[in-house]
Amino acid sequence: MQTLHLTDKEYDLSQAATLLRDGQLVAIPTETVYGLAADARNGAAVASIFTAKGRPMDNPLIVHIADMSELPLLVAEIPPQALALAAAFWPGPLTMIFKKGDSVPNEVSAGLQTVAVRMPSHPVARNLIRLSGCPLAAPSANRSGSPSPTNAYRVAEDMDGRIAAIVDGGECTVGVESTVIDITGETVRLLRPGAVTVEMLQAVVGAVEVDEAVLNPLKDGATAASPGMKYKHYAPSARVILVKGSADAYATYVNAHAAANTVALCFDGEERLLTVPFLTYGPRNDAKAQAHRLFDALRRLDDEGVRVAYTACPSTDGVGLAVYNRLLRAAGFEVIILE
Repeated sequence: MQTLHLTDKEYDLSQAATLLRDGQLVAIPTETVYGLAADARNGAAVASIFTAKGRPMDNPLIVHIADMSELPLLVAEIPPQALALAAAFWPGPLTMIFKKGDSVPNEVSAGLQTVAVRMPSHPVARNLIRLSGCPLAAPSANRSGSPSPTNAYRVAEDMDGRIAAIVDGGECTVGVESTVIDITGETVRLLRPGAVTVEMLQAVVGAVEVDEAVLNPLKDGATAASPGMKYKHYAPSARVILVKGSADAYATYVNAHAAANTVALCFDGEERLLTVPFLTYGPRNDAKAQAHRLFDALRRLDDEGVRVAYTACPSTDGVGLAVYNRLLRAAGFEVIILE
């Protein structure tokens, strides 16, 4: 298959919209990461997402909409807290899980009785939804399990020849996938952290329960209610090992454990303490910058043929929880605690 490389100009977007209406797959930019989009109402088109990505069929997808008027067509009910959260964070990087409506095919929900929905803030994504006339099911536009792409070049690395088109909308601003919450129960439950933080959610709805799988492996036999919960995710070919400790303790440990094809994935400025090759992924005290740069840094490990990456551990405050969550899964929960 020849993959078209399209711009974000109106003519190209019209072509991408036609492909989507015809049941084809198109990689699209969002503010979080690039998504691999299909008409969410077309079960066969959605199933082809799983084939293109090599994604397990029991891993649910997120449906993207451009306007609140589209939500009732996808869900069985809209709780009052969903309206409050939408008013606060939509369009933006928040996904809410609802009881699904009859129009949602099982391929989208992985057989669950719920559906995940969000309204992206990226103008290209919203324009494509409007031009195509259909809600778009769209996981990240990468081979399953590898780091999510934050620009069109990284999409092409994984998807060229496997999908109909890639729309280049520039660099993603957030850099990690959306926050996912379950609003089907009495208390809002966080399933995947993102740029909309626990504290931001609490300011709107009060109590927020953080699912145990945010910081721990999903228990054997448990059902994944959200993308990013069940499988090893976001991982380069390199072995990622999280190292939790101060800058000095981290550097001392990594310097002592250096080997061939080993690098330190560290915070900006702390490379001065190292005697080994390094990559950086943002300042220690700037979780938003870490989120923006994380996936590209993980992909650069493979660009450079790295075998092992000792990775400085971020804080779990605010957006840092999202960065830590992604790194935990990239590392397969391999963490060295120094202090």
